[in-house]
Formats: sequence, C-alpha cells, structure tokens
Amino acid sequence: MTRDQDETRQRVERLLERYDFVVLPEVSYLTASENQIYLIDDHHSNRRYVIRINSGRLAYHNREQIHSEMMWLDALGTDTDITVPKVLAAKDGSWVQELRLPGKDQPSYAVAYSFLDGVEPPENELAEGFERLGTISAQMHSHAKRWIPPSEFTRPIWTPDAILTDQLSWGDWREGVNINADALNVLQRAEAAIYRRLEDADVGPENYGLIHADLRLANLLIDGKTTAIIDFDDCGVGWYLFDLAGALSFLEEREDIGDLIGSWIRGYQKVADIPADADVMIPTLIMLRRIQLIGWLGYQQTYLDFARQIGQAFTVDSCRLAEQYLDRFV
Repeated sequence: MTRDQDETRQRVERLLERYDFVVLPEVSYLTASENQIYLIDDHHSNRRYVIRINSGRLAYHNREQIHSEMMWLDALGTDTDITVPKVLAAKDGSWVQELRLPGKDQPSYAVAYSFLDGVEPPENELAEGFERLGTISAQMHSHAKRWIPPSEFTRPIWTPDAILTDQLSWGDWREGVNINADALNVLQRAEAAIYRRLEDADVGPENYGLIHADLRLANLLIDGKTTAIIDFDDCGVGWYLFDLAGALSFLEEREDIGDLIGSWIRGYQKVADIPADADVMIPTLIMLRRIQLIGWLGYQQTYLDFARQIGQAFTVDSCRLAEQYLDRFV
C-alpha cells in the first residue's frame, strides 16, 4: 500500500463514523481501476462492504450524478431478482459522501454498498456465461423501460459524439498509445463510418434507454450459477445493444466472438426482442466501444499497469479490426 493509499484508508475510517456501525469496521485497500475501492469488514455484524471513491476526473463524477447512479442501483435491487450490491445509507440517509483526498484540491465522492462474493468469469468458459449475461442485460433494460426515475435523476448520454470527441473525459482516442499517421487514418475513417451508421439509428424506447455501459468481465462476479453485476459508475442513456459491446471489451479479437454474440442474443431473447437492424448495430457499437477503450487506455498509461501492458498492442489490433469493419460496411 502506498503512502497516499494508507492516508486515504485513514480518511475512510473517519468517514465510516457517518454510518450506523456499532463498532467502527476494519478498513483495507482492495483495488483500483478508474476509482479506488476499499474493503470494509464489520466484525460486529460479520458483514462486509466496499467503499468506492470516484476518481473525480470523469464529467459525471459529481454528487448529483453519483446519487442518480445509486438510485438506479437501489431500484434494481428492490424491483428485480438481478444480483447487484445493496446501497448503504449513512445515518442521515444520504448515499453520497464528500471526501477530501491527499494531494487533491477538489473534493472526491464516496459511496458504500454490500460486498458480493464471486470471481471474474474465466476467459476459457465464457459461452454459457454470455447467455446468462444476455438474459440479465435484457432484465436490466426491461426494468429501465418501466422504471420512472425521480425528477432529479441525471446520468450521462452515451452518444457517438460524446464518446468520439471525449465529452465525458474518458480519454481522447487521438491521444492513445501509438496513434501514428497510419493509425490515425484508419481510425478516422472508422469514426466517420460509425457516425454514418448511427446517424439514423432508432432511439425509440424499445432500443434506447438506461444501460450499464461497462459490462466487461471485471464488472461481473460469478458465484456458482449466479452472475452478479457490479460497478454502475458509467450507467447512462444509450442503445441497449451497447451493453453487448461493453461485455465484449478486450475480447473483440477472440476467434469465438461470433459464438459469444450468439450466446448473448439467445439469452437476451428469453426476455426481450433484439432490434431488426442488430446485424449492423452490433458490429458498429463494438467498433465504437473499441475506439473508446483506446482513449481510456491512453489516459491510464500513467496509472494502471494493465493499461501499460496492453496499450500498444491494443491500438495495433484495433486498427486491424477497423480495417475489417470498413471492408464490411463501407
């Protein structure tokens, strides 16, 4: 644990005084990706929780939008059988807590929710899991269609323009790793094709609404036959099929990607219909997500070993995928 992590841990300990614990729990650093996660062991009740501290850099890392995220997470836990973390409220009933972190001038925001058991899905056993994930995705989307959010609810809108021009601060793909002249050329052509393909795509309520927006393997927990969905940090408004693209993050070059897509669709169709234009929408949204990840990996070069390890190869492979997409659709 670094000095900053240890100091943050101490501040989380003080933060827990705002919650209704009989004895202050034990706090330990758990992990970090975009945000920092601390494990909370309440030995008195024999329960565990997590505290997530938002990085603060994304455009929607403010109190109102994080509170809205918790609204949907709480509604999903209340209204459906989907396994999601249970939001923990402070003594005053609030879900979002302001927290000052070492070395930061601006406040960060923290939320607490239940710890869920499980492991990330193994990459060699994805076919069955993707069918289950398709069903869960359709259940989330069905809930989003019938749920009436409170008037103050606000979350980002995942339009192609918001993603491709980095309006939400994920990272500009043009500043990704190894974006040389050739990469810039092919990815700009793919970008133009994405805009054309999605310009008239259906944004009616059957195809477009509230989505998780980041269903990659790291945000799934497998515990026996149960798949839990975690980290709703990026939830917002977009095409429902964008959740399939999110699920395929970092898997786009697998030889069995067609099988994974087919499994997800089979699972989805147990609950809801797939749009008639899915054959065009799915590869287009996968390409959009892939370009989005180039920007995210570029930004995270300074912070994450994972990003440094795969960044350059990811851009090279993305250009190859872009060429294949262009050959198919342009």
